[in-house]
Amino acid sequence: MTRLRYAVVIPAVAGTLLAGFTPAFAGQEVAAGNQPQNSLPAQYANQKLDWHKCAVPSELPTAPPAGAEDMECATYKTPRNWYQPNAQIDLTIAVSRLKATKGATASVVTNPGGPGAPGRNFPARLRNQTKLREHQEIVGLDPRGTGKSTNITCGGAIGTGSDLDPRDRSRENLNLILQATKYAALSCQQKSGELGPLINTDQTVKDIDLLRVLLGRDKINWVGYSAGTWMGAHYAQAYPTHTGRFVLDSSTEFTTTWQKSFDWQPLGFERRFRADFLPWMAKYDKLFHFGTTGDAARQTYEQVRYALTQGAVTLSDGSTVSANGLDSFIASNIYSKRAFPSLADYLVSVRTLTQGTASAQAKSSAAQKVKAADKSTETSGAQPLMVPTDGDSFDASFWTIPCNEGPWTGSTNSAIKQSQKLIDQQLPLLGAGWFIQPCLFWKKPPVPLPVLDGRGVPPVLIVESEHDPATPIEGARRAHKAFAGSRMLTITGEGDHGIYAGGNAGVDKVVEAYLIDGVVPNDQSLPGMPLPVPAGA
Repeated sequence: MTRLRYAVVIPAVAGTLLAGFTPAFAGQEVAAGNQPQNSLPAQYANQKLDWHKCAVPSELPTAPPAGAEDMECATYKTPRNWYQPNAQIDLTIAVSRLKATKGATASVVTNPGGPGAPGRNFPARLRNQTKLREHQEIVGLDPRGTGKSTNITCGGAIGTGSDLDPRDRSRENLNLILQATKYAALSCQQKSGELGPLINTDQTVKDIDLLRVLLGRDKINWVGYSAGTWMGAHYAQAYPTHTGRFVLDSSTEFTTTWQKSFDWQPLGFERRFRADFLPWMAKYDKLFHFGTTGDAARQTYEQVRYALTQGAVTLSDGSTVSANGLDSFIASNIYSKRAFPSLADYLVSVRTLTQGTASAQAKSSAAQKVKAADKSTETSGAQPLMVPTDGDSFDASFWTIPCNEGPWTGSTNSAIKQSQKLIDQQLPLLGAGWFIQPCLFWKKPPVPLPVLDGRGVPPVLIVESEHDPATPIEGARRAHKAFAGSRMLTITGEGDHGIYAGGNAGVDKVVEAYLIDGVVPNDQSLPGMPLPVPAGA
């Protein structure tokens, strides 16, 4: 689950919502998991997946890495609205697979989270899991609304004006941000038309169960990360008889609402920043010169941030570095410890750009480093679970899914008070902008969420690091407690978001004993991996 992309400014409303449109929902289909395969309309159940080597960029956004060069692609049709399957209005769902090396006897479906992140090239993450790949094909998909599947859009509204600083608590600034958020929320609903309200977990898990049928499996296995734990848990509750071995890595609090699950994030990101990254940077002060303790390094960051509030740094290509942009960059680069060295270099470079005493040569070098870092964030390992997508379909899905399902309570005034409380609690990194909640402006009635309690579901395995920023352990523990039969691996001394297949052999051993051999572990703790040593230290 990525952090909410909340900083938006749109100067004026450019359109209106579709007047009076209400989608045809039948509510949650409680008995969906008991439906036999042949209950699906024949035009969907009888499709054949035309597997072929994926083409780049028409089918995959980027070329697969070594070890996944032979990734195959296919598409299938699904009803736009599963409660009107005979309406003859279809969506296209794009899928992929890495074939089993010794003949497939099972399929493991993967999901990178988001919510709404495209996952067609995500099987590559598991390409080096030799034992898993022997007899399980690794399957990925772009969920409805995003990637190479049928898309939705917000018309580019999300992200405009992200240089506004939510720490500026003047009423004028807060109102401007709120007005922009409202416009973007309305734009998402208008631009996505009649498909928009049908981009939700309920519809997507039905797409996935159709995929199970087309794969020829009575059950599927699952490896879902971040918001992929939400999707996996919802599938398991809806289709328990078709649920195999489900790994929920870096878990949301999937037993509650999106709003309550996301509300753990200001704590999670601040803790990762202050408890892990800043002390690590201070340890190598001879290299970075940012402060010899975590607190000292944080004071230097605050000084740099303040300097940016007095005037954003403009680079030669016209891009800027603002105070809010600095916070966003930090948050984006603390998902994985592998990004710590590049994040430290970035902070040092931004400090140089804000120093009046720095030489022209030093500033030129720093500017080049900042531009390079901005371009490489998505591919440097900073967010290893995210993948590129077309247009703004991921951003649109990321907003639309939480706003479409379950309650989102409060008002703009209560959201501002919540945000101020987070600042007062010393959680400003995300907390300052926590009042920017697009779901407060959603005009369509949400799809009711089913009760997720794990009853009747085979044991699922939750994997969680102690200092995960995006899906903090507090929420994962609550989900584990509320979801009957679940097991939980707690990774101590660790803060990475996304653990399995990330280089921790001890974790991989336990996960694969479950995922491959069916050995359901007891709750236990396992050690994390050490933080990196920066070059030149």
